[in-house]
Amino acid sequence: MATAASPGFFRSSIGKKVVMAASGAMLFGFVVAHMVGNLQVYLGSHALNAYAESLRKVPALLWAARLTLLAAAVLHVWSAYGLTRVSQAARPVGYRARESRESTYASRTMRWSGVILLLFVVYHLMHFTFGNVHPSFIPGDVFHNVVTGFQSVAVSGFYIAAMVALGLHLYHGVWSMMQTVGLSHPRYDHLRHAFASFVAVVVVAGNVSFPLAVLFGLIHE
Repeated sequence: MATAASPGFFRSSIGKKVVMAASGAMLFGFVVAHMVGNLQVYLGSHALNAYAESLRKVPALLWAARLTLLAAAVLHVWSAYGLTRVSQAARPVGYRARESRESTYASRTMRWSGVILLLFVVYHLMHFTFGNVHPSFIPGDVFHNVVTGFQSVAVSGFYIAAMVALGLHLYHGVWSMMQTVGLSHPRYDHLRHAFASFVAVVVVAGNVSFPLAVLFGLIHE
């Protein structure tokens, strides 16, 4: 019998669900913390730049966090791929039609939203961290980079579309994570739905507000 620490456990669908839930929880925590930190853009350039500088004061800690998040992302993709293969192998003929009727749009687009988010993360790093695709990148001046970066309608549109994908991914991810850890019961599933919806809406609204605030002149240099 496979234990929670054995290789056989992680090869099982239950093991992969546990890995997906744990890695997803880590990524979810980062997404929320990242959004809350970025809200300081509304306090002005000094506040946002000071916040960004505080994150860079301890390079070892910063790189440890980055490597942990990278490991979580790799494990999340690995478990998602593994569960997809298991589902496809076990799916009987004719199941897809029934699945479409009983599943949500968020669950049916989970793979696509995941791919979009991976591409977005790569672009986001190149845009605001490395600056090699930013038209006016100034190292250390996060406020300037945010304002000038979002002045492009095309760039802002891409960010907004990616956040919609993030919202769908978060909704189904939070819903599934709660089910994996045992927080699921027909009598209380409406609360699970409400919590997953609340999380998704708050994160999307917060992140979408940044490009919209720049485009409408609410944030400017």
